[in-house]
Amino acid sequence: MNGKFATLRVEQRPAGVLLATLDRAEVANAFNTRAALELDSFFRSIGGEPQSRCVVLTGAGDRAFCAGADLKERNSLAEGEWRAQHEVFERMFLAVRECPVPVIAAVNGAAYAGGLELMLMCDFSYASRTARFALTEVSLGIMPGGGGTQTLPRVVGERRAKELILAGRPFSAEEALAWGVVNRLCEPGKLIGETLDAAGRIASNAPLSVRQAKRAIRDGLQTDLISGMRLEIEAYNTLVGSEDRKEGIRAFNEKRKPKFTGR
Repeated sequence: MNGKFATLRVEQRPAGVLLATLDRAEVANAFNTRAALELDSFFRSIGGEPQSRCVVLTGAGDRAFCAGADLKERNSLAEGEWRAQHEVFERMFLAVRECPVPVIAAVNGAAYAGGLELMLMCDFSYASRTARFALTEVSLGIMPGGGGTQTLPRVVGERRAKELILAGRPFSAEEALAWGVVNRLCEPGKLIGETLDAAGRIASNAPLSVRQAKRAIRDGLQTDLISGMRLEIEAYNTLVGSEDRKEGIRAFNEKRKPKFTGR
């Protein structure tokens, strides 16, 4: 998988963890059309790889996680070309959100505009204490188009999201932590290690269970409580006949660590 992409560096880590690095440091890891296509391809491929158990997504260098869309490429686009390119971006964002395995963002620097929207599509995020965040699109004559007007209010609340989006106001790593935008702040040199540790803990659990639990949380929050509970039981029942369920119970009773296979 490492040699498959030009703008994305993918490394296999132990226990089925993948470290995916946006590899365009010279433009603050902004995504052009090719980068968006490669991100889309990568995340859509994960569902068919049972050995993949968790993804950590970060940016190359220490300046930026992702600055959003590459505005130099967009500068020459006609209106129809702009719309066509944005459809590629839309598919990319949805591919991250719909990835069946957990995706953790390791935010190593600025996460602006589409970069913040990309981070918000991940399941949760750790960030460097030097990270900065903003949805700045209104200052460019556009507006968030990668889910930002929907994902940010669900995290920080409607009124705070309006302040941040309508003013295009940057916010700090400390504010991001206090508002629940990120789960943990790390020293810059420890960010990747701590995020990989979290990914490793996830990857050590039964992969089918993790996938179904993620789906139940993600989809259940889009409906009412009773419907969400029904969805949970549906997901639960898919696991009862699995080999991993049997192995987990055996290992508990035999006082040993389970060996999950994803079956």
